[in-house]
Amino acid sequence: MSTPLVGIVMGSDSDWPLVQKAAETLKSFGVAFEVRVISAHRTPDLAFEYAGSAETRGLKVIIAAAGGAAHLGGVLAAHTVLPVIGIPVAGGALNGLDALYATVQMPAGIPVATVTLGSAGPVNAALLAVQILGTADAGLRAKFRAHKDELKKKVAEGNAKVNATL
Repeated sequence: MSTPLVGIVMGSDSDWPLVQKAAETLKSFGVAFEVRVISAHRTPDLAFEYAGSAETRGLKVIIAAAGGAAHLGGVLAAHTVLPVIGIPVAGGALNGLDALYATVQMPAGIPVATVTLGSAGPVNAALLAVQILGTADAGLRAKFRAHKDELKKKVAEGNAKVNATL
């Protein structure tokens, strides 16, 4: 496999069934990635080392998924200059609201792009990573444009299907 351009990090292996949608999406675009389980609170030194070495290892974007009030995206963003995309993972007593707040409420100077709760989150995180990478890669930008054209086609097909029932 070529050098990973995207790092996918999750706070717990229990997040993988959701987060693997990001991996599948990146694969569909031919983007190399790596996956790690790193906890902002249980393995803070590992989080620091991972984020601090990401740029020199060739990563261009980090996707961070965590549930609860975990600040994985923020911890990683604090230790790298690379863009970090946070996926708040639903679950626990607050059903993901705490994860959303922890991910979206970053102080000025430490940005974490935040995508939605639920199954669309990992897909959108991967698509945002593809768009970021596409700013410097015309081939990837063309693949993303084709993806958007497919979305338009599906909407047009859905419209025709619904109107055929009238």
